[in-house]
Amino acid sequence: MIHSVGTGGFPVSTGGRWLLLAWSLFLLGGFTLARRLEPDPRGFGTHQGLGLPPCTFRMLWNIPCPSCGMTTSFSHLTRGHLGQAVQANAGGALLALVCAVQIPWCWISASRSRLVGISQPTRSLLALFFAIAGVSAVNWLYQVFGG
Repeated sequence: MIHSVGTGGFPVSTGGRWLLLAWSLFLLGGFTLARRLEPDPRGFGTHQGLGLPPCTFRMLWNIPCPSCGMTTSFSHLTRGHLGQAVQANAGGALLALVCAVQIPWCWISASRSRLVGISQPTRSLLALFFAIAGVSAVNWLYQVFGG
């Protein structure tokens, strides 16, 4: 059953509202974790502060993987260092900004029982995915061949 309050935006069921709230809490947890990590001055490797190993891709081929620097990017963004976040990984900075915007958007959408500003969720999600993937790909190519 779809609960429809207000107008505009894709309607969200009660279960969907709980999922939006859970997602926002998950994102808040991620940002809290990123804030607790000290950004690695190299621009990558911050994930090792979580006890994770160094990047296997970088170790095997001596080039960064497409996600190298994303954790560092998130960590910088939580400190308000947008320039350093973009420098660490532009795709990561864009992803972090998208995630930050999603937190209040989830709360507003859950309270209105509608996905605010979104009439076609699948299309919107695909557009976001391809935008972030495109920026990440260009960033990676620049790191490998231009930087």
